[in-house]
Amino acid sequence: MLRRLAGDRLGLMSSAASRYGDASKLTIGPKSLYFFNHPDHARHVLTDNSANYHKGIGLVQARRALGDGLLTSEGALWRTQRKVIQPAFTPRRIASQAGAVVAEAARLVDRLRSRRAGEPVDVLDEMTVFTLGVLGRALLDADLSAYDAVGHAFEAVQDQAMFEMVSMGMVPTWIPLPRQRRFRRARAELYRVVDRLVAERSAGQTGDGDDVLSRLIESTGQESDPEVGRRRMRDEVVTLLLAGHETTASTLGWTLHLIDRHPEVGARLRAEAAAVLGDRQPTHEDLRLLPYTTMVVEEAMRLYPPVWILPREAQRDDEVGGYHVPAGADVLICPYTLHRHPEFWDEPELFRPERFAPEQKAKRSRYSYLPFGAGPRFCVGSSLGMMEAVLVIAMITRELRLTAVPGRPVVPEPMLSLRVRGGLEMSVHRVA
Repeated sequence: MLRRLAGDRLGLMSSAASRYGDASKLTIGPKSLYFFNHPDHARHVLTDNSANYHKGIGLVQARRALGDGLLTSEGALWRTQRKVIQPAFTPRRIASQAGAVVAEAARLVDRLRSRRAGEPVDVLDEMTVFTLGVLGRALLDADLSAYDAVGHAFEAVQDQAMFEMVSMGMVPTWIPLPRQRRFRRARAELYRVVDRLVAERSAGQTGDGDDVLSRLIESTGQESDPEVGRRRMRDEVVTLLLAGHETTASTLGWTLHLIDRHPEVGARLRAEAAAVLGDRQPTHEDLRLLPYTTMVVEEAMRLYPPVWILPREAQRDDEVGGYHVPAGADVLICPYTLHRHPEFWDEPELFRPERFAPEQKAKRSRYSYLPFGAGPRFCVGSSLGMMEAVLVIAMITRELRLTAVPGRPVVPEPMLSLRVRGGLEMSVHRVA
């Protein structure tokens, strides 16, 4: 079991779901993982009794890099953090950031268009540059283009977090393994970036006072101990940088991969973008006029959810779907397998954007589809992520066609979120 967890986590979860049904217990060394794979189970753990389930295995290990940021904190601290940043994600403010998204998308299209025909491009790297650009402009009111090492630093951080999860934390962190050294260098780089951003904002060089960074500076500045405030600031911004760019970049990479494998989908996307946008740049109001593009992105997130596992730890004894869950148990909800549950998805391995037509969505359980989680911990940035994905896919497919480089297999490798290991190489062609 430990070997399978280390080498094929998606295969392990998929085989458990297909062999044992909606509830199974996976015993790995001293750990017992309670795996639930039904929408009713997900609703109970994530929403109805969410107070009993704190963040669990994997994200606990991530605290070495993320500290007590919004992704890993609990209780009163989490509620305070959510209250501080929530105003930056109101529908009105997100709508006002459409211009920033379009500007970064236009820069991305220009970079792709400048490639020679047939020249390979690492799409995941390009999507990371794009999403970091949006994150900087929309949430931090800062230019992150000078910090090109941030994306690679997060890869090292995620590698270490997954290693600690798989090894059950039994490998001492003081052992100078290569991955440990990479992790420490990456963490130091992230801290350096955060400190510089905070210093520039505190000096009044940037910002309008309404962005997340300004709100965090004000909130953490109220700590009685300046060192506690500084540590909180680092935790929050590092978490925001990770959660705000990596999941959307992964979604975009997989979406372009699926469009390449289904030319008829690409043709329909181009037709919709041309009909709605013509030669102009999109606006926030165009989102409702791009329903097929939205359906394509939603179906991509069904097959390759931006977060493949939602781990929790039971605080007290509970019963989930008739099964006893003892206090302290590690509980797993897996969107990757839930999105393929044959009871709720017809031919679940096939890519069919029509599944997300309004009439089809109305027939399904709300908890059969969890790309952004559910309950109180529902992703605060979901609206921004969807706006980014829909607008940039419309802009790319209107002008360019990306095709997978022959002989370069695409292998999914789940970490804290589902990533494309080694990149996703494609070549760029102009649409005639």
